[in-house]
Amino acid sequence: MKIERFEDIEAWQIAREVCGAVYALVASSGLGKDFSLKDQMIRSSGSIMDNIAEGFDGGTNREFIRFLQYAKRSCSELQSQLYRCLDQRYCTTDQFDALYAQANLTRNKIGAFINYLSKHLDRRPSTYDS
Repeated sequence: MKIERFEDIEAWQIAREVCGAVYALVASSGLGKDFSLKDQMIRSSGSIMDNIAEGFDGGTNREFIRFLQYAKRSCSELQSQLYRCLDQRYCTTDQFDALYAQANLTRNKIGAFINYLSKHLDRRPSTYDS
């Protein structure tokens, strides 16, 4: 499948699900009252999606890789925040495990895409085949 828009990128699709899961957790738990942690989790999960999208329109693979690295770091940031969420009992162990695994899958997909792009530095983002 050819990637013609950032929405075609599997890592972005999974990141969107992660972001939705964070919003669902906020809505269904006491996390909504912990304004600082809630804000950080919403921002980091959104940052995953946004950096993939922003990097896609960067013009070069080197630029795209830079933004994918930011997205990957945001996955790790969210995973760390999930521990705080678990420790404060804003989520169950099952919720933690599911969201942590989803963030990890996203991070792994981003890493694989970075590896692919690193081998094709001379190509423009609009010519990817997945």
